[in-house]
Amino acid sequence: MKEKREDIRNVAIIAHVDHGKTTLVDNLLRQSGVFRDNEEVKERVMDSGDIERERGITILSKNTAVWYRDTKINIVDTPGHADFGGEVERVLKMVDGCVLVVDAFEGVMPQTKFVLMKALALDLPIVCCINKIDRPEARPKEVIDEVLELFMDLDATDDQLESPFVFASARDGYAIKELTDEKKDMAPLFDTIIEHIPAPEGDPDAPAQMLISTIDYNEYVGRIGIGKISNGTLKLNSDAVVVNHHDKDKLEKVRITKLYQFDGLKRVDVDTASFGDIVALSGIADLHVGDTICGPEDPKAIPFQKISEPTIAMNFMVNDSPFAGTEGKWVTSRHIRDRLFKELNTDVSLRVEETDSADCFKVSGRGELHLSVLIETMRREGYEFAVSKAEVLYHTDENGKKTEPIEIAYIDVPDEFTGVVIQKLGMRKGELLSMNPITGGYTRLEFRIPSRGLIGYRGDFLTDTKGNGIINTIFDSYEPYKGDIAYRRQGSLIAFEEGESVTYGLFSAQDRGTLFIGPGEKVYSGMIVGESGKAEDIELNVCKKKHLTNTRTSSSDEALVLTPPKRLSLEQALDFIENDELLEVTPESLRIRKRILDPRLRKRDMINNQRAREAQGQ
Repeated sequence: MKEKREDIRNVAIIAHVDHGKTTLVDNLLRQSGVFRDNEEVKERVMDSGDIERERGITILSKNTAVWYRDTKINIVDTPGHADFGGEVERVLKMVDGCVLVVDAFEGVMPQTKFVLMKALALDLPIVCCINKIDRPEARPKEVIDEVLELFMDLDATDDQLESPFVFASARDGYAIKELTDEKKDMAPLFDTIIEHIPAPEGDPDAPAQMLISTIDYNEYVGRIGIGKISNGTLKLNSDAVVVNHHDKDKLEKVRITKLYQFDGLKRVDVDTASFGDIVALSGIADLHVGDTICGPEDPKAIPFQKISEPTIAMNFMVNDSPFAGTEGKWVTSRHIRDRLFKELNTDVSLRVEETDSADCFKVSGRGELHLSVLIETMRREGYEFAVSKAEVLYHTDENGKKTEPIEIAYIDVPDEFTGVVIQKLGMRKGELLSMNPITGGYTRLEFRIPSRGLIGYRGDFLTDTKGNGIINTIFDSYEPYKGDIAYRRQGSLIAFEEGESVTYGLFSAQDRGTLFIGPGEKVYSGMIVGESGKAEDIELNVCKKKHLTNTRTSSSDEALVLTPPKRLSLEQALDFIENDELLEVTPESLRIRKRILDPRLRKRDMINNQRAREAQGQ
């Protein structure tokens, strides 16, 4: 017999990036008494990674639990970026409802649509939280209409259209049911969650069943599986069986040696856990997302949708530049291989494949941000390696035709920049779907565009909109190949010899384009030191010193004025590189270089490639 556990609510916080999910969870934790009164707590406490805190984004879903009156509320904070959408898809399988957070000024955004679509598909009840109502330009009433329109666009049921609305300021720590109510605390949101999110249902007497929705990893205990117990009871030191809905042959006998529940931000050891509980367990070596932990008497797998496939790939390889091994701690192919495969323990949207070369690995992910976060994480851990330009992953349809990933791009730009954005995306095979004015002198553009058309565009976009534009993309579908894209990009300025850059050499070089380096930096032949003013590559000598004579002295160099170099961030460098170039990544430096460093061999390779293209054209 199925029963309800009224003492538990399992809820996911879902939203577009930067709409305040993590700050909202902060205040729910604070006001439920998780922290001591005198405890100093940093902001966005759920974003535990350094990169998450610096960029202000959530990358991995996090579990926590709060008590409100006599009810335990298990809360899952999910990422908002499309690149980490794989996290959202999995997490929704272990909750019984969602709190949809929408910014009171920005309103409905692309990821709002994505996460809500996933939640409605699973028939989950929704509580709509209009956040940031303290913003001066907030427009909560219009945003309610936008949310209801989105529900209708996604074919929501009548019950889903009746979803309750709560207004909040996560930053100021209050929620209200009506805009005229007194602003006190988060109690109205807690009450709405308990009232509208159903209690978990299950059969306490049935054999145990638990779907693994998230995998964590710990150096001491190995893989940690997190999920919700659907039926029955799990007990410490009891026998269990691991099965999988998509792998009918999987049937592995295991023993539960560690069982935890969440309490605030801590994991607490427990001896037993019953249906409806969200728990973590360790001690099972070969555990994956989508596995079901069952009682041995009747092992039945819980259905689970497959994780969305990656759309973009790049090669990670051993650094073979003249400066190889001088700045990194972990530099060999074995170190890089072990680190990449270790990442698969927690990141299920990532794919790592070995290639014909032992020194090169093909890494596929959901987008440029997904892969750049991995690169930055490895760099900070002391790894040194090189990466190639990101390329999209093509598929072949049933007719044998090449298909490519298409994305929907939502772009908010000041009105005066709409022309240049439409022109640039048109050149990259973008198709304008809609163009609507929004408040504050901005226009919202909606494009359908091949994923490869967006590679390397974000840098141009920020320049074209003077840093005022916002671009959000979301994967749509695979469609027939749209034809070649003419990336009209400047060539590179290439260092001619190994040495140290000097002012005299840089001064004569800066007239040829934009420099990426200043004086006193080590360079090598084949390293890219700047962007050319012309379409072709230019080789130059930035280590060139002035010949001294009786009439020419070194002191006259002081009169040379250098333009400050353009320092590229990791994302800008990944956007900049071409197919014949690599990005050398070390804990201390980012250097762009030609794949073939020797200028004669490079020229020969270019001629051979040109002949091959001409032969294909015939």
